[in-house]
Amino acid sequence: MAVNAKRIAIYVLAVFALYVIITDPLKATGYVQIVFEGISDAANAVGDFMTWIANGGG
Repeated sequence: MAVNAKRIAIYVLAVFALYVIITDPLKATGYVQIVFEGISDAANAVGDFMTWIANGGG
């Protein structure tokens, strides 16, 4: 049951993404930029945390 719900959610997100890309490409590029900025910020935070740990956590 959970696998089917997960599969349906993935299909719904994929259809929504295609709809946004086709109907408003400029808005889609804005969404992609937001996602990549979020990934970049998360990677920087992990790097800062690892540096803090490597320096003794203090």
